[in-house]
Amino acid sequence: MFQAYVSFWFQFVLASLILHKNSSKSFTLFEIEPAMKLFSLHASWRDLAMATLLCTVYSCNFAQTVEKDLITGLTTRGKGLSCDEVYLSDGENVIKRNTFTYGETFHVNFDGMEGFVREGESAFPDMQLLVISVEGDTALHLDDLYAGYEDGIDFSPLQLYAEVTVANPIHTGIEYTLHVNIRDKKGEGTYMTRLDFTVIRDKGITVESEILTSREVYLFSQQSGLTITNGLAGLDENIYLLFEGLEGFAVNAGQVQVGLSMVLKDASGSVILDEPDLFGDAPLDYEDVHLQVAPNFILTGTEFANPFSLVVRIWDKGSSAWISASTEIVVE
Repeated sequence: MFQAYVSFWFQFVLASLILHKNSSKSFTLFEIEPAMKLFSLHASWRDLAMATLLCTVYSCNFAQTVEKDLITGLTTRGKGLSCDEVYLSDGENVIKRNTFTYGETFHVNFDGMEGFVREGESAFPDMQLLVISVEGDTALHLDDLYAGYEDGIDFSPLQLYAEVTVANPIHTGIEYTLHVNIRDKKGEGTYMTRLDFTVIRDKGITVESEILTSREVYLFSQQSGLTITNGLAGLDENIYLLFEGLEGFAVNAGQVQVGLSMVLKDASGSVILDEPDLFGDAPLDYEDVHLQVAPNFILTGTEFANPFSLVVRIWDKGSSAWISASTEIVVE
């Protein structure tokens, strides 16, 4: 028997997410937390062919290199610092593209960095991360991401990576440029990396609407703390279908009347969940609804037919405006 927990517990969770005021963090289930760690490569990655353009210039003091991956457009420029290989990955596999699904996380990997002035065996890298939109707006700016390594890093060859999650304040439909700038805290060497990339909505989610719009719609797993971009989920996993930046409601004194339905079926057509209106008649604060609406469910059981089809519909009870999102989920 396959079941989905939602009902009144679900309605209470929704209300707590939507109505908790004056704290934007309460609504941002997916936070950007770029992190830098020592990164061990899988040996097979070295076997992949890379199309690059390489130019080396020698000056009196520093070797300067410029390298570009012709597939992803990833460009590096080293002065005093060098790197055997720079590439994109998802943390396990090499990525050869520069288009990412909203909520996706990717790494810029630096394999075999050299040229640091070392104290003993330790190098002291500094890393700056910038994401700038095509309009010139700064979406993300983080300095000194290795500030916590006060005693330096004693690995040789040095392997580093920058981790980027393309989520709020990064948005779909906009072109961005990522800059990862590395410098030697004990010397004058620098290593600059640039990547132009675009962000798209999850192609597995179909959105239809009349008047109502949502800036972002995506699946999210509470257990992993990550956006689901491959349509895969696990049993007993708390899954959200998030709507952010909802607009188009008839607003009265800062309040809106919102309806929300959810239907979940398995591949055989069996209805697992059918909630006609999870919000009821209580008015909601428009700013909270605009920030995020977060319907969620938990699947449990042993007998089921993949894939599951999920349809969530939101409508304005004060007008004819509505929006719906549908997707398929495979439970592993």
